[in-house]
Formats: sequence, structure tokens, C-alpha cells
Amino acid sequence: MRPRPPLPAGPYLVVGLARSGVAIALALRALGARVIGCDAGPAQREDLQKALGRLSPAGVEVHLDASGEELAARAGTLVKSPGVPAGAPAVVAARSLGLPVLGELELAWRLLPNEFIAVTGTNGKTTTTEWIGHIHRAAGAPVAVAGNVGTALSSLVGRVDPAATIVCEASSFQLEDTEAFAPEAALLLNLSPDHLDRHGSFEAYAQAKLRIFARQEPEDLSVVDESVALALPGRARRLAFGAGEDCQLRLVDGRLLWRGEVLLEAGELPLPGAHNLQNAMASALVCLARGLAPGAVREGLVSFRGVPHRLELVAERAGVRYVNDSKATNVQSTIVALAAYPAGVHLIAGGRGKGQDFGALAAPVAERCHGVYLIGEDAERIAEHLLAARPAASMPPLVRCGELGRALDAAAAAAAPGEVVLLSPACASYDQYSDFEARGRHFRALVEAL
Repeated sequence: MRPRPPLPAGPYLVVGLARSGVAIALALRALGARVIGCDAGPAQREDLQKALGRLSPAGVEVHLDASGEELAARAGTLVKSPGVPAGAPAVVAARSLGLPVLGELELAWRLLPNEFIAVTGTNGKTTTTEWIGHIHRAAGAPVAVAGNVGTALSSLVGRVDPAATIVCEASSFQLEDTEAFAPEAALLLNLSPDHLDRHGSFEAYAQAKLRIFARQEPEDLSVVDESVALALPGRARRLAFGAGEDCQLRLVDGRLLWRGEVLLEAGELPLPGAHNLQNAMASALVCLARGLAPGAVREGLVSFRGVPHRLELVAERAGVRYVNDSKATNVQSTIVALAAYPAGVHLIAGGRGKGQDFGALAAPVAERCHGVYLIGEDAERIAEHLLAARPAASMPPLVRCGELGRALDAAAAAAAPGEVVLLSPACASYDQYSDFEARGRHFRALVEAL
């Protein structure tokens, strides 16, 4: 592991007190630093009261229902939580004062003396991150999984074995706030428009993703799907997976080949869909290239059972399968989910859109769905985009349901044995839920109550 840069000077103003904000505030406070935390959310919110209950006893000065704009003058560094946009008042104030503005990912990486595998992409990040961790455990190699998957990276500071490899899911929101972050292995799964409401353009979104490679050195690894035609920044050795002869891990006649030897048959993989084949190949390549034994990699590939909220089979009722894909928060994710089921899908979609064109869903919906049950803030916009892209006669019924309970009831009433009720919203959850996990848990509870 190469030496890390030192932390910038405190005091530290942590803006945004969700999971990662609380974790980095506690980590910095444990080092003896002065830490101020703020969140613009209303002080009566349950999650913020929980944050206050953890931070105040640790000596963190907490301001709720506060933008932090006036607090910036008291700080030496602003720590920006991933959900805080660049135009937030505290961030603008900090930059006007010439303060460093860094994200939790950057600071936690500087505090952790571990080798890193960082995973990004528009879709498949969580599954691939967890799959890489699972392969390491199958190989008996010490590992910790963190980042955007749910465990805040900075919560590992002082608690993780220095010999463990940290497998870290990195979102565009996290990567845009990095400065020196340089993982020993970086993996880009795919790239399609997402979070355009935040980044403003696909180009800006892509540039944020590519920061994962920007400061890598020649001894590091960059791993990509062969279809990624972008020039990668940084100086790492580039490896690719796919069907091409130049790929280090190849798919040939339904088999995965590593250095000319069969690693396994693609049909042995436990998760459905072409996207999960891509996730498996990415996971295998980064593990093999870093020296894990092929036998252990194969065992980890075939024994993995997936992650919650990503094509998660919740139950089968009267021959109908109920699948929770709440983590599908963009159009491309939902297209991928629909591709995993040949036909007979009753799709529950909707929520808060992210500046996307939902018209791209029209073709797979027309081909595979028997009904679409729309919920949330952008329900009508989804219907408008679908009908603008395809004649109404070629589309399944579009049922405006408003909320998830009514949508599930309508889908369950319409579904026949052998069909699938699929929650794959193509939208963020923040109009009705605190996050996609809460939405997925509600779906599970509703299915269990059927």
C-alpha cells in the first residue's frame, strides 16, 4: 500500500448527517479533532435525532435544521456527504473562503492502511462489490466490504484488520468529491445516463465516474468491460473482460476462460440475467488478476446468492413470483431487470425521476410486460414518455396506483401462475421513502401479508 496524503487541517464541518456523515464525524472525533456537524433537514426527523444521539455524546457539535452556511467560517475543512449537492449553501461558502471540500470516501481512504478494490458503474455496483467480497471469503483472504453498499467506509477506521482488502462501492456522488483517491484496483462495469438532475449532463456524470482511475499508478489495475471504449485517465494497467481475443477473462462458447483454461461454465452461475454474467466476469477478473487461486474464485462465483433489493425473490404465491428490485433507481437498471424475465411481467415502477427519458423503457415493456403499475411523483411522466415512444395499442395497461400497496394489490390480482410481479422502479425513492432499502422492505412486508 502506498503512503496516504495527510488529512487537511481542521476543524471539520461535516455537512449532511446521514450514514456516511455520521461515520466520518465519529472517525474524525476519535482522532481528537474538533468536529461540527450540520444537516438542513427538519430537526424533528427520526433519523436526524438518532444521529444527534450518536454524535453529541462523542463531543461533536451538532446543528440540525441548518444549512451550515454560517458555520463554514469556523471550519478548516468542509466534509461533504454524498447526498449534498455542490451548490449547497455551506459548500459554496466554504469554497468562497478557500477551504478544502472533500467527501467521506476521500478522507476514509486516507485513514485506512489497506489495499482497496473500488467498484463503480451505472448498474451492478452493489452486486459486484458483494460478489468480490464473497470470493475473498471463499479463498480465506481477509476482506471488508463497504462504501455505497450500506456500510460507511469511515466506520471501518480503527476497526478493520490492516491485512484485509477493502472492497468499496463508489458512486459518482462520492467520486466527484475525491482529490487523491487511488485504489490498487479500480473497476468500471458500465456507463449509461444517470443522476442527470445532479450532474447536469452525461459528460459530467461520466467524468465523475472516471475519477476512480485518475490517480492510479502503473502497478495498479484498471478493470473494464470490453465495450467501454473510453480512454481511461491514470497510469494503471488496463484489463478487460468479454468475448474478444484481447480480453484477459473471456466468454467463449458459454465458458469463462482465464489464461486459456476453463474457469467455469456460464450456466453454473447462480444469478439470472446477462447483467449478472457481466458482474460475475468483472468479479472474477479483478480477483484472479490480484492473485486469488482460480479454484477459490470458481467456488466464490457459484456459491454467491445475491444481495437484497436486487432481483431478490421475495416469495412465490399461487404460482406467481414476487421480485424485489428496489435498487433499480434508473431506467437502464429496469431495462436490465426486465431482460432477466422473458415475458409475463407485472412491473411496478415510479418514484422520483432523475432527469431521465423513460421512453427507453417502452420497447422492453411492450415486449415483456402484461401490466405496468405506476407509483410516486413521476408516475404520470413515465406514462407520457411510454406512450410517446409507442402507440397505446402496443402497450400493456398502464395503471396509475399512486402508492406501493395499491400497486401490489392490482398486480397480484392481475398476475397468473408462471408470471412475475416485479418492483423495479427506474426512479429514486425519496418522494415516498427514506431510501431504496426502505422501499424494498415495504414491498417485502406487503408481499408477506398477501
